[in-house]
Amino acid sequence: MKGFSLAEALSHNARRKNTNPTRLIVSSFLAVILCGTLLLMLPVSNRDGQMLDMLDAMFTATSATCVTGLIRVGTATHWSGFGQAVILLLIQIGGLGFMTLASIASFLTHRTITLRERMVMSAGLNLTDNAGIVRLTRRVLYGTFAFEAAGAVILSCRFIPQFGFFKGFLMGVFHSVSAFCNAGFDLLGTPDAPFLSLVDYVGDPLVNLTIMALIVIGGLGFFVWGDIWDKRSFRHFRLPTKLVLVTTAALLLLGFGLTLLFEWNNPRTLGALSGPEKVLAAAFQSVTLRTAGYNTIDQAALSGPAQAVSCLLMLIGGSPGSTAGGIKTVAAAVLLLSTISALRGRITVSAFGRTITPRSIMNAVTMLIVGVVVSLSGACAIAYIEGAPLHQCLFEAVSAFGTVGLTMGLTPALHTPSCLILIVLMYLGRVGVLTLGVTVLMRHREP
Repeated sequence: MKGFSLAEALSHNARRKNTNPTRLIVSSFLAVILCGTLLLMLPVSNRDGQMLDMLDAMFTATSATCVTGLIRVGTATHWSGFGQAVILLLIQIGGLGFMTLASIASFLTHRTITLRERMVMSAGLNLTDNAGIVRLTRRVLYGTFAFEAAGAVILSCRFIPQFGFFKGFLMGVFHSVSAFCNAGFDLLGTPDAPFLSLVDYVGDPLVNLTIMALIVIGGLGFFVWGDIWDKRSFRHFRLPTKLVLVTTAALLLLGFGLTLLFEWNNPRTLGALSGPEKVLAAAFQSVTLRTAGYNTIDQAALSGPAQAVSCLLMLIGGSPGSTAGGIKTVAAAVLLLSTISALRGRITVSAFGRTITPRSIMNAVTMLIVGVVVSLSGACAIAYIEGAPLHQCLFEAVSAFGTVGLTMGLTPALHTPSCLILIVLMYLGRVGVLTLGVTVLMRHREP
């Protein structure tokens, strides 16, 4: 009897249960999180050889699968090599999507991809159109592994002299995958400072620029890659691609400029650094707010205005069809364009000579409202449970929903109810509020 690939088996199961592709994506993320939780609970995953508490295992598995980076235990100090490998696998699955990785078997066996599988792959990449999805998926896989390999080689040049060949190379691979998937997990913590992140490399151009490049490339979105590869001219790019590129550049410049402005003389962040180091640290801070989660400066030491800017940029997040979360750059651009059109008294919204559909505007408004309400509700609930300042709780909640992973140091000390709130926020931010809403609330999708 002819065997089925994993992707075909899942597709067949979805057809048998009359399950639409979006619902399959939602359930597949839950399944991956559950498997990751069970693996991380095993004694072999922990350095002390003991079973891990289920809450910490579930929190870590959710954070890795949803490529967030919020953690309750140090990745370098708590997990064994096996546990770190599990986390890295969860990051890769969460960044690319389960069905994207499952399609590798079909490509290797040259099996025809069915229409149902194409729909599932489109949903897994957060795309609304499955035209050319097989070719795009191939590019996503090739491009991902190429960028991650290049990043691993470059980072290994710094880590190998410091940690030795074998450990340095593995650290290069781990941080390259984590950065490209916008996960923010690191292996640089010590027993005295388990949540150190990249603070020791604040003035290192090689590490900073490599991580920044991987974050930006991973956060642009897979359809942007395909459009750039095919058109290779900004004038010929599709409207979503233009909006992504322009909005991403504007947000990066905004974050960079405001970080320099607010933190230049702050002795606990940029104030103690030299001029070039301040510029590099401000640039890294702006890039990592694109939902990466790495940090080279203490987030708890940021001034009030810088914290507000960070929350805004984290809420926006990355781009559609990327490894990032948040309400997405395109939604932010559509909202801004809609506001400008309303102020000018216009009844239509356009960009680059193209009209933006009312459905796109409605989706953007929905994402903004739900994102703000969910994040603020989560922050208020955590503040009530923990008795902590609201601004710290809001920072953690927005970081979770935007799948960013930056923290002011509150997450490791949270109680069980607050951790469960962050788990839900991370899941909503990665799977997508609209996707989850369509799955749960709509029995029949529009044609």
